[in-house]
Amino acid sequence: MASSRPASSPGAIPRPDEIYDPVARALDRIGDKWTLVLVRHLLSGPIGFQELRKRTGIAPRVLSARLRELQADAYVTTVPDGARSLYAVTERGRDLEPVIASLAHWYVLHAVRDLEIDTRRFTATVPQSILEVLPFIVRDETARDADVTFEIRLEGTGGGVWTVHVKDGHCSVVRGFAEHADVRYTADARIWCGVALGRIDARDAARRGDLKKDGGPEAMDHYFHQISRPAPDAPEGREERSPE
Repeated sequence: MASSRPASSPGAIPRPDEIYDPVARALDRIGDKWTLVLVRHLLSGPIGFQELRKRTGIAPRVLSARLRELQADAYVTTVPDGARSLYAVTERGRDLEPVIASLAHWYVLHAVRDLEIDTRRFTATVPQSILEVLPFIVRDETARDADVTFEIRLEGTGGGVWTVHVKDGHCSVVRGFAEHADVRYTADARIWCGVALGRIDARDAARRGDLKKDGGPEAMDHYFHQISRPAPDAPEGREERSPE
């Protein structure tokens, strides 16, 4: 059906919504500051409201409003968890995963090198936040033929146990002990995040016994783009440069 809207006069500047531009029109729907952030966190599984607040730092009123909008647009739903409800991503929301992965990949590649972002400023980061983005920042050239399993054991606030499996260019991260770990890292959660974000030198942490590595020679930094700038005297590929 033809539009009843009068055509723009020759030479007139059109309104943005009169132009077919897939990128612009997609951002009309998902371009809100928090949409992709919330979907990204929910990709790993259902999460409660307070946990989302802790992970994102979003003010409660803003978070409530954004979650209602995401539910109305069918990107997010709620699922029962005993007496409470958790937020979960829908299939429609999961379709945004490639977009989220591309954004994360772009940021990690360019934040340190081109934008000169000092990752040491992210002082409230917890291990979960770092580990969940690993599938988005795999180094294709080194992970393409890999089949290696890392177990991450972290103590203290934000700690836990995670299994990171890199195989054929893909990475999976799940909570829990590995059935068979090729390499095991053990550290305090604060120390591990400090190393990953460049606040703590991994070699110093290892010498002090704050960061322990057991198992084979494989190192995680061989398979992932680094999220922090290496120390000037740390050569590329050095095994203990970073735990992530």
